[in-house]
Amino acid sequence: MREKVTPDRLKMFMKELSRRTEGAGSVYFTGGSTALLLGLREQTIDIDIKVDPEPKGVFEAIAKLKNELSLNVELASPDDFIPAPPAWQNLAKPIERIGDISFFHYDLCMQALAKIERGFSQDLLDARGLVEKGFVSVEALKERFAQIEGRFVRYPAINPEEFRAKLAGFISSLGKDYREK
Repeated sequence: MREKVTPDRLKMFMKELSRRTEGAGSVYFTGGSTALLLGLREQTIDIDIKVDPEPKGVFEAIAKLKNELSLNVELASPDDFIPAPPAWQNLAKPIERIGDISFFHYDLCMQALAKIERGFSQDLLDARGLVEKGFVSVEALKERFAQIEGRFVRYPAINPEEFRAKLAGFISSLGKDYREK
């Protein structure tokens, strides 16, 4: 069984991944990794990432680091669950650059929307934390939803009306102060 991921273990993963790859690339953290780095959680069960562009040797390095550091690493991002807006890379929030690898948070609005659509309790807690800590606004969530809504046809598992209702329910569950910002 692999160990839980803490901020220190995640930073070790970043450093080692950069050291073991060749050339430039970008790694986008999502899910629990973002929650850790933003201070929303103290630990997570895995490191969810999207790599684009891929530095040479990145997947070989990930395979080794999973075992050496006893971490779960998953290739997963919001666009596995909901459609990404055009030029999604431009919406990412920079974390840091180590060597030739740039680390980012995948668009925080997209992360929140994917979590709301999935609807698991930890996902909803993370989405709430993103709003309550000021990383995402209700208005931004609505805007991003409108931006991707026309792309739902490529995601047949999504029922647009149900997703819209989930977003409305999530927004309703927030305190008045957050809904009016």
